Amino acid sequence: MASGPGRGPGRVAHESHKGRGDGWLGWREATERALYGDPGGFYLRPEGPAGHFRTSVHASPLFAAAVARLLVETAAGLDPAAGPPAFVDLGAGRGELAGGVLAALPEDFPVRAYAVELAPRPAGLDPRIVWTATPPEGVGGLLFANEWLDNVPVDIAETDEAGVPRLVQVRADGSERLGPPVAGADAAWLARWWPPDGPGARAEIGRPRDEAWAAAVGSLRAGLAVAVDYGHLAGARPPYGTLTGFRGGREVPPVPDGTCDLTSHVALDACALPGARLTTQREALAALGVTAARPPLALASTDPGAYLRALSAAGEAGELLARGGLGDFLWLHQPVP
Repeated sequence: MASGPGRGPGRVAHESHKGRGDGWLGWREATERALYGDPGGFYLRPEGPAGHFRTSVHASPLFAAAVARLLVETAAGLDPAAGPPAFVDLGAGRGELAGGVLAALPEDFPVRAYAVELAPRPAGLDPRIVWTATPPEGVGGLLFANEWLDNVPVDIAETDEAGVPRLVQVRADGSERLGPPVAGADAAWLARWWPPDGPGARAEIGRPRDEAWAAAVGSLRAGLAVAVDYGHLAGARPPYGTLTGFRGGREVPPVPDGTCDLTSHVALDACALPGARLTTQREALAALGVTAARPPLALASTDPGAYLRALSAAGEAGELLARGGLGDFLWLHQPVP
């Protein structure tokens, strides 16, 4: 499995475009086919995402426990007359986060849990979890999208020698060429969020991610929506884009043939709706009680078992909070009043 930045769980359905007879496609459509095409889509394979990469969910149960605490905090602000709060795991993979949250909640805490995922329901999943291909509409509670947006397919633009941003087209073997100029809503998005930076500069056109996130937030009646991903902000966009592939725990060239994950970092400031707040994972988890502080050495002599457990938890917390790793992920908090 991959360490470092980690990778995301499986995804829900997204809009795709009409194909081309000559084999050349925009990266958005090529990614859609490679990841979610049936049969053969990378995210529909039996081994699931955990067979190829490691996210915060897989790094430690401390992550799910922190999300459970966030759910409890969110539920405290909801109208109890509206029924039990919901937990919506968006892009649920094989339901690891939803199951971990349920296990970490107080026994008497009422909750309706949903795992939103295209792949079939895995065997042995907690029967309390509703498995669905689309987010439930009109629920109140916490919607949590851990490494979901990075796999929402997007087109890629590259600036030509004349300074014109053009769509990058790709074949299934990974070969590329420049296509037509970026136009319409995509051109407006680039101008606003990722302006061209000279010949050869590349950008991932994040408009579909903005729209996907707005739709996810719109499914909530009240509560909080959180998107967690590795991303970048205006003023610090990577000049040549971030598209990459992952397979078997290793970074590989991004080839849209269904054999690897295809992912790119997220312009989370573009996704943010009014009232949103952006923090690092390090800050968000610390506020939820996750600490990498080592236990007092004296505990080793009075209760060696407790000391070893606390030491292990501190190591796991350290990975979740690490600078240059998972701790640098961005959390987009979107309240829904």
